[in-house]
Amino acid sequence: MIRVRKSNERGHNDWGWLDTYYTFSFADYHDPDFMGYSKLRVINEDRVKGGRGFDAHPHRDMEIITYVLEGALEHKDSMGNSSVIKAGDFQKMTAGKGVLHSEYNASKTDLLHFLQIWILPDETGLKPSYEQISLDKGSMAGSLTLVASGNRDNNENIVSINQDAEIYLGIIDKGESISSKFGKERKIWLQLINGKISISGNVLETGDGASIDNEEELKIIAGEKSEFLIFNMN
Repeated sequence: MIRVRKSNERGHNDWGWLDTYYTFSFADYHDPDFMGYSKLRVINEDRVKGGRGFDAHPHRDMEIITYVLEGALEHKDSMGNSSVIKAGDFQKMTAGKGVLHSEYNASKTDLLHFLQIWILPDETGLKPSYEQISLDKGSMAGSLTLVASGNRDNNENIVSINQDAEIYLGIIDKGESISSKFGKERKIWLQLINGKISISGNVLETGDGASIDNEEELKIIAGEKSEFLIFNMN
């Protein structure tokens, strides 16, 4: 069963400096039909104007993943990390028993566009930690690439998450297709970052998402060049 979450049905707020869309209920936006999906709790798509950002604020007991799509994000946290996350970078922060962090547009003039993703951890009170990777997106065309997993297996090219979950990044050109078998017992969420694709007759366009349940095989066909994330969860 495939259930599409259209981009224009997401929650939305525009504070001038921040233009944000909520796939699931977040802060003052509440939709009882979209409180999260399996272990996936948040997918926020944020656009931040130059020189602006989020002052230091606390988190706990959450796996927080940031994927920068355009521009660069300046990150600082109470663990002593200070970094710039550029377009194509994935960052993971295990908030665990508690952490403070700030996030700012690293440019005074250019737009910052990123996804922030929250996944519930498999246990509470973990030691906070930080990881960051850079992707060579040019070499990833026409494939699904694992970028985050609860089972790292010495793979230094992914970020680790404390959950039975995987995140894949897919990039395919118009007319190309990708097929994967994750298992009918798994919970799959697909978030289309840009482009146009079809899944079993369901058409998704930029910003759309979809929950995929009890499907033996997932076949994705691109109607135009497309980039998307796939979350594979228990």
